[in-house]
Amino acid sequence: MTKHLQNIAIAALVALCPLGAVAQQYPSKTVRFIIPFPPGGPTDIMGRMATEMLSKATGQQFIADNRAGAGGNIGADLCAKAPADGYTLCMITAAQGVSPAIYRKMSYDPVKDLATITLMASLPSLLTVHPSLPAKNVGELLALARSKPGALTYASTGNGSSPHMLMEMFKFMTKTDMVHVPYKGQAPSAVDQISGQVQLAFNTAISILPHVQSGRLRAIAVSTKDRFPPMPQLPTVEESGVKGFDGGSWQGVGAPAGTPPDILRRINTILVTELKTPAMREQMLKRGALVSANTPEEFSAFLKAEIAKWTKVARAGNISLN
Repeated sequence: MTKHLQNIAIAALVALCPLGAVAQQYPSKTVRFIIPFPPGGPTDIMGRMATEMLSKATGQQFIADNRAGAGGNIGADLCAKAPADGYTLCMITAAQGVSPAIYRKMSYDPVKDLATITLMASLPSLLTVHPSLPAKNVGELLALARSKPGALTYASTGNGSSPHMLMEMFKFMTKTDMVHVPYKGQAPSAVDQISGQVQLAFNTAISILPHVQSGRLRAIAVSTKDRFPPMPQLPTVEESGVKGFDGGSWQGVGAPAGTPPDILRRINTILVTELKTPAMREQMLKRGALVSANTPEEFSAFLKAEIAKWTKVARAGNISLN
């Protein structure tokens, strides 16, 4: 049975049930939760937090399934093509906001093929350098990059990922030349940056903060227009002289398009209720994430706005991938 026919069957069953009955009975079995990046990175951290919240609230297991590759698009594609019955969920990340802007062809449409549930949090990124690099601020980094065009290397979590696009925007706005080294997630990217194999990167604060605090990496700026609350002394990239620079990562939860609205609402209620507690807000802030916890409609509008934003960046920087 094709996904289209499966979704028709699911919709027919939903129509026969009283309003809310589907959600009341859900979940009656284990739920697969696709995380489109490898273990250890910000998407994995946030995804496993979501599975714990949902498992605790429902009494059923929500099993994390890491499916990394193609800048987060392999896992997202699996989610988009899964039966829309509520038993496959997934993380929707900044990669889904970037990919339509840079890939000539995609096997799925993030807006049409995924149902948004909630934007869990926004994640400011830290511009980090290896301690051996003679750059303690953005100005010194730019001077070094301009004195040695193409000599500096920067890491990302994959082609089209948020760290990739942030650095490409940085290069475009500062007219500098640095070499891109893509990885399959932030954990392996951070390992090579800590070892000195690559010199710099935009890393989401949620996973890189411990390495900055230990001194293994040096943070010289934050990517967003506002300063990062756990590190109020750290200037923004814009404050450091790159006027108009503003960007970051984000993490949300979604499902295949066509998933029954009652199920989407139930998942949204569970996650939003937990995310908005003072204890969870404080826990997320300590990890480098700012809670959003919005509605499916608000998340959908946010995703569309992100695609429009990065499309402008991709065109300005002539960034296109096969």
